[in-house]
Amino acid sequence: MKVLVVGSGGREHALASQLLQSDTVEKVFCTPGNGGTAVLNNCENVAIAVDDFESLLKLIEEKGINLAVIGPELPLSLGITDYLQSHQINVFGPNKAGATIEASKSWAKDLMIAGGIPTAKSATFTDKEGAKNYILQEGAPIVVKADGLAAGKGVVVAMSDDEAIDAIEELFAQNFSKVVIEEFLTGQEVSVLALTDGKTIRSLIPAQDHKQIGEGDTGANTGGMGAYAPTPLVDDHLSDRITKEILEPTLKELQKRGIDYRGVLYAGLMITPEGDPKTLEFNCRFGDPETQAVLPMLKTPLAEVLLACAQQRLADLPPLEWHKGSAVCVVIAAGGYPASYEKGKVITGITEAETQGVTVFHAGTKLVGAEIITDGGRVLGVTSREADFKSAIASAYQAVEKIKFDDMYYRRDIGHRIS
Repeated sequence: MKVLVVGSGGREHALASQLLQSDTVEKVFCTPGNGGTAVLNNCENVAIAVDDFESLLKLIEEKGINLAVIGPELPLSLGITDYLQSHQINVFGPNKAGATIEASKSWAKDLMIAGGIPTAKSATFTDKEGAKNYILQEGAPIVVKADGLAAGKGVVVAMSDDEAIDAIEELFAQNFSKVVIEEFLTGQEVSVLALTDGKTIRSLIPAQDHKQIGEGDTGANTGGMGAYAPTPLVDDHLSDRITKEILEPTLKELQKRGIDYRGVLYAGLMITPEGDPKTLEFNCRFGDPETQAVLPMLKTPLAEVLLACAQQRLADLPPLEWHKGSAVCVVIAAGGYPASYEKGKVITGITEAETQGVTVFHAGTKLVGAEIITDGGRVLGVTSREADFKSAIASAYQAVEKIKFDDMYYRRDIGHRIS
């Protein structure tokens, strides 16, 4: 079996790596891939942009690829699945209609309300003045969200009215035509990634990530500075509630709307102090960096499950099997991220880090000659799987210390909620 992984981040390196552990997979092609996938055995990078659908189809046909796995939200929201499915290609990733669940916060809110899915009270605005008046009426703390794709950075948790109004100004200045304003929920955030073939849905182990750039969960939001799985915050009882109250009703509501959703349904949840799950948002793809912590825990061959989703036979598979223990991923970023940062720094120590028994997933890297250089804001994700969280956290950080590049930055408190 040959598999195509579309994308170039840490998530895609993790997907390619895990797919190659399936006995049925002979080769993985990554488009465009990164420095990590470039040196992965039985993996080949092909320089095709994620939105160049014709070139992707040509590659699939020329190489005899059996399954396309779509990593990022952008090509999904542009309809890559619809395009490839129209040419009888097996695709893991929802169609354009399904991807609206991430591409439009207001659409997702309407779906949640229609499906009776627990979520925060909210209002949607297409004009600045209406949004500002609502903020002054409701009062901070309050959450302001861009109604569109924003690479994981379109959410502002405003602790004052002024901060919320500034966020409204900023989002409209960035040409977002619509914003969603939500009540501020307290508790801990959890990421639950579920796989579905449009008929059956199965959740992966629950994860928690660290979105903010600063230690102690402070500072600007990022795409994610680290993650761990399975989070002890979600026990079996709560996991069952999440499936019954959130995942299954969401799938049912998608079906009611005539949407054939085959891919990841990623629920970003708030677990309230009372222990109730509430839905903050949905994403239409694997989370990054949650994937780098979740997939190394999976014992069931990934290719088998993703192909079953693409072919609508997930119900025929036995329950997913998981390794015992815990996984922790620490993200190493370029100095200055999530604002401006430099690229082109030579990275050393990756091989030495991996001799510690960890896996180093590449995110923003590029292979130039024999050197791996930085090529993005989040550069690497160092993942350790151990018998318990304390050991996993310790071994991840021991490995991080082996890696060097100019002006590198990482949080030193990943997993602080559990350690």
